[in-house]
Amino acid sequence: MPNIENNITAVQRRLQQAARDADRNPDDILLLAVSKTRTSAQVNLAHQAGINSFGENYLQEALDKIELLKSQSLDWHFIGPLQSNKTKQAAENFAWVHSVDRLKIARRLSDQRPSSMAPLNVCLQINIDDEQSKSGFTPEQAVEAAIAIAELPNLRLRGLMAIPKPGDSAAEQRLPFAQLRALQEQINSKLDNSQKLDTLSMGMSGDLEPAIYEGSTIVRVGTDIFGPREPKPSTEGLVER
Repeated sequence: MPNIENNITAVQRRLQQAARDADRNPDDILLLAVSKTRTSAQVNLAHQAGINSFGENYLQEALDKIELLKSQSLDWHFIGPLQSNKTKQAAENFAWVHSVDRLKIARRLSDQRPSSMAPLNVCLQINIDDEQSKSGFTPEQAVEAAIAIAELPNLRLRGLMAIPKPGDSAAEQRLPFAQLRALQEQINSKLDNSQKLDTLSMGMSGDLEPAIYEGSTIVRVGTDIFGPREPKPSTEGLVER
């Protein structure tokens, strides 16, 4: 059984060291614990060790945990592929959706976000390596999409998310992250000051440091917090390796 508290301490040390090496403030980087396939008890242990933000890929599994842990005041982030027939549940139960990959999904999330709730924070998923197996906007599509989504009334477009191909070296790992940061800057040049993007959701257990060097503000870490997971067959896809 992995020691979740010790694992969180180790990941936080990595995050802090990478931030120092990049001349950044560690407080500007959110450690998002990816809790897909993990139990509510494991999530609660991570919360007791200081984690407040959790990322989920599978909607029904996430909703069950949200209900069980509703007294804990946790921030829930949806980070998996989102089907259009499930946007209502996502809009009603999450603080963030990182995986907006189509305008249709963004419009449905905006339409279905309850008016009693704060605007839903969203990120555009970018297919930074143009991989056929991955969804997301191409960099060429992203600027026009961001301009349109930034105008939707019940969303707050916060930034970009990507899952690059694994690199064999730190330099190879940094390249797609640098490209995502450059795309954020390009988009910001087209947006009003009140709409500018402030979030880069990039970096996981194996490439946390290169992502932080290139400006990540949210790192999505599952395995290095909760330990290896059993594979879960699903048609909903994977976002955190």
